[in-house]
Amino acid sequence: MNYINILKRKDARLFFILAGIFITNALVAEMIGVKIFSLEKTLGLSPFSFSFFGEENLGFNLTVGVLLWPVVFVMTDIINEYFGERGVKFLSYLTVCLIAYAFVMFFLGIYVIPADFWVSVGQSSGVPNMNLAFKAIFGQGLWIIIGSIIAFLVAQIIDVLVFQKIKRITGEGKIWLRATGSTLVSQFIDSFVVLTIAFYIGANWSLSLVLAIGTVNYIFKFIVAILLTPVIYLAHSIIDTYLGKELAIKLKREALGKSKS
Repeated sequence: MNYINILKRKDARLFFILAGIFITNALVAEMIGVKIFSLEKTLGLSPFSFSFFGEENLGFNLTVGVLLWPVVFVMTDIINEYFGERGVKFLSYLTVCLIAYAFVMFFLGIYVIPADFWVSVGQSSGVPNMNLAFKAIFGQGLWIIIGSIIAFLVAQIIDVLVFQKIKRITGEGKIWLRATGSTLVSQFIDSFVVLTIAFYIGANWSLSLVLAIGTVNYIFKFIVAILLTPVIYLAHSIIDTYLGKELAIKLKREALGKSKS
């Protein structure tokens, strides 16, 4: 097989580019997700105070990963549009394997013995023990890892199914409905699955706390999904221009046909 000829095909190059963006953002989101930040303070606002399910003083204290997950789900919808259910599922399974591999490498990095000089090399920067800092950043709990991976995979499958269902009903029109609608449904599932597995099962959180924090997280994701709708139209416009009208229509029809089969 002549791989150079494959790369000359516009549809193949598009898939590789979308796949690269998809996988990179998912991996980076997992890596940086250990940090919790205050959205309100970051925007220069006073912290909000929500009350849900009997839990009070809730604000937008979010994992940094939420900054990248919307990109992943936008990529999911775009890949779904042009390469169908099979394309999304292939990349989702591949990404799960790569995330699992990354965490295995993180734990390997944690348990190798550090060089003596390296442990104290960060003292001048306010890090008294580099090895403990490394472990704290990369040593996420097993239940968090399991919850994150399962939530990602379940959300991806739900996203694909909802997207294709809406597209069969509406046809080529109403991109906003199938893209934003599928993201809102899948993100709802994702918000609660990860917390239930990681903290309700893995850390004995109360159900009310899981539901309350999941609700706050989903409110943020809901707002972001709505705001990203123009980006989806822009991406479609750029891709259609790159592919050309004939090839773009052909890919979209094949994508829907594969999903039905």
